[in-house]
Amino acid sequence: MQIEQGPIRPPSEASSLLIRITRNCPWNKCAFCKTYKGKQFSRRPVEDILRDIDTVAQVAKQVRQISWNKGWGSRVNSTVVSEAGSRYGYLHYHVAQWLYYGGKNVFLQDANSLVLKTDDLVRIIQYLRTALPSVERITTYARANTVARKSVDELRELREAGLARMHMGMESGSDIVLKMIQKGITAKQLIEAAQKVKAAGISLCWYIMPGLGGREHSREHALETAAVINQGNPDYLRFRTLSVLKRTPLYEMMSSGAFTPLDEDEVIREQRLLLESLEGVTTTVVSDHMLNLLQELGGTLPGDRDKMLGIIDRYLGMTPEEKANYQLGRRAGIYAIMDDMQNQNRFLYIEKILKRIKNPEELKLELAKMRSQFM
Repeated sequence: MQIEQGPIRPPSEASSLLIRITRNCPWNKCAFCKTYKGKQFSRRPVEDILRDIDTVAQVAKQVRQISWNKGWGSRVNSTVVSEAGSRYGYLHYHVAQWLYYGGKNVFLQDANSLVLKTDDLVRIIQYLRTALPSVERITTYARANTVARKSVDELRELREAGLARMHMGMESGSDIVLKMIQKGITAKQLIEAAQKVKAAGISLCWYIMPGLGGREHSREHALETAAVINQGNPDYLRFRTLSVLKRTPLYEMMSSGAFTPLDEDEVIREQRLLLESLEGVTTTVVSDHMLNLLQELGGTLPGDRDKMLGIIDRYLGMTPEEKANYQLGRRAGIYAIMDDMQNQNRFLYIEKILKRIKNPEELKLELAKMRSQFM
């Protein structure tokens, strides 16, 4: 048995069941992204999607049967997950792992499920909840201009059907930066989409990319992004620090000198400027991605503002030698947070590697190479 699945999902949806609604991205022109380059967008037929949901329901029964056969009732533990995968293959492993984490969350792929007619999407969501009764939370990616074209009543229909959250690639609130990266949306559309989503009672998660304006537009990227957040007040704001990937238009811009990437310290200062410019929002800030140097940077505004600024200032207050050690250790996966530097074994291990790096420029190149391994 098989179902169709797309290539990506948000890190926060790691325990979610993945159901593919559309293939690839209808825009597919963003200068920083290569996920869907060379691939054609299409809407999957509704009946095909419903068949995939039925298949998942059958697979879930088979997984639970493994548990019953071992005398564990319908409880899915790590042994069941492992056996389901080894006996049947990836789909059974994916569904078993989903059940292991409670079978509650579903993420609808790919890049912009909201392009479907509202009635079709409502039908899919309702069918999903009927066929898989354990489902409590359904989320999806959405583009701001697509959402802005929907009425609040349409969005409310989706919420009443069971759509709990929209993950939206904001990237920047600066129209200059949005145009430069060919995002195909405007700051005005971002605000309109946010206000409609919140009016409909759906949770909104915005993703922004520190460093996306480059050295040329860093300040307006920070300040104008903060201004849009102040008006949109998303429930969640997730940092996704820029990594310039080969075979993207942004890489070509960088190679020609039209775009100058920020170094690690410049990115952190940009984040500080953004955070200190947020006013009147109740947003939860999250840094749950390997590309973020300060993955511990998080909290809920306004109460945790000083804590987050303190985390940034602690890093900026390090000596150049300490920063070099932390940057390399973080990018190599040795450190998760700054306190990990207190572990002498880890610290000395990174120091040993640093001795083989001749100068700061060589370190910058090595860090950029490490960042390029992550999307």
